[in-house]
Amino acid sequence: MDSSDQKLHIAMFPWLAFGHMIPYLELAKLIAQKGHQISFISTPRNIERLPQLPPNLSSSLITFVKLPLPRVDDDFPEAAEATTDVSQNKVMKLKKVYDALQQPLTHFLESSNPDWLLFDFAAYWAPTNARNLGIPCAFFSIFIGACLAFVGPTSPEISPDDRKNPEDYTVPPKWVPFPSNVAFHLFEVHRVFYLDTITGDESNVSDIYRFMEGMRGCDVIAIRDCMEFDPEWLRLLQDIHRKPVLPVGQLPTTNHEENDMGQ
Repeated sequence: MDSSDQKLHIAMFPWLAFGHMIPYLELAKLIAQKGHQISFISTPRNIERLPQLPPNLSSSLITFVKLPLPRVDDDFPEAAEATTDVSQNKVMKLKKVYDALQQPLTHFLESSNPDWLLFDFAAYWAPTNARNLGIPCAFFSIFIGACLAFVGPTSPEISPDDRKNPEDYTVPPKWVPFPSNVAFHLFEVHRVFYLDTITGDESNVSDIYRFMEGMRGCDVIAIRDCMEFDPEWLRLLQDIHRKPVLPVGQLPTTNHEENDMGQ
């Protein structure tokens, strides 16, 4: 079958932050302009706050799928559906609430049977759910290659990440084979340790775990980057994960209304 003539149905499931949803929407526009169908999945209030689609993209090409955010924590603000709605110390709770979308997302995938699922870092459980339904999936990262490579390798052929202390993150990782100054300052890594980004807590997994499981389980890694800008980092990503890495470009925001939420 000639793939150039095949029109696909692609489901997209970004993390609940406008800094993630907007790049996902920009990629959705580019894919839809090729004639493919997009199901853009998020919560009702987030979808209502997204920029309007350009006139040349009809609702038949990009469909917004609203999944109500389950209430799993009485201490969580009732109207909060994105990181912009909560204080920094409640973002981890937002991730826990986001995890409760696992079943509604699976029901949607089962009923709509898309050709691909593009998921964000927080939905580390998405590859397993998609695989059980026979749906291939791509982890689409809004972060550039250097950031993603810093997280760690998933290939069993690469020595696993053994960083345990804050100081371990102040130098380039051992799997980076070329000179690099990509590393945290000590005060920065102390901050992310405090926010459970690296270590997690008793009720939630860490962001690092979410990234690693997402990259381990996906079929393709798509990344908001360009080969012209970061060739060595993109090649390194392919080496340390042993799977295709697809740079999709920088995805600059295109405004089609005065009141946009590209924050």
